[in-house]
Amino acid sequence: MLLTDCAPNAQMVKYVFPSRDNMPKVAMPEVEVFWYDGGLQPMRPEGVPVGKNLNDAGGGVIFHGSKDTLICGCYGRRPWLLSGRKPSSPKTQREVSLSHQMDWVRACKERPENRLETASPFSEAGPFNEMVVMGVLAVRLQSLNQELYWDGEKMQFTNIPSDATIRTIVEDGFKITDGHPTFNKTWTDRVSAIEYANEMIKHTYKNGWKLPDMP
Repeated sequence: MLLTDCAPNAQMVKYVFPSRDNMPKVAMPEVEVFWYDGGLQPMRPEGVPVGKNLNDAGGGVIFHGSKDTLICGCYGRRPWLLSGRKPSSPKTQREVSLSHQMDWVRACKERPENRLETASPFSEAGPFNEMVVMGVLAVRLQSLNQELYWDGEKMQFTNIPSDATIRTIVEDGFKITDGHPTFNKTWTDRVSAIEYANEMIKHTYKNGWKLPDMP
């Protein structure tokens, strides 16, 4: 049976989002997003000061723009521009003074009729989480050796061949014999790639459960 209950130890995933209709003041061309975790990091942009740690407060983000490169820490901490200019933008959004966790607790305690929406509501956090775990699943399917196309509306990959199968290593059997590394790999049985992907997307739990209705 393929491993289904944990994420990879580390991963690097490339997402390509197609262009969309422009917003009133913002163009929405095709954009590429690279996600790294597990200790993997992107190549340092040219011009980053020597010794500068791009992992700030548990993570980091690099925005490559047409006029400059914006770099910040986890959750937008301490943004700075590669050019040396000071980033300045109008403050149009409510700022969380404590933490996102406590902002959620605050919203839970408020009555529905006068509740102030959290700064990171489920309507935004849900699709963002979908993007991340979609990359995890793509890593699980990397033995297909192909790019994968995702249909967000139908929640499925659209270009996995119907007869494609995958398997994974249970034990690598690594040892050194007379100074030479050898492997005696033990593999799982092959399974349908489409069925495996569908099961990961909508898991069949042994004991079903549901959340209570929210107010």
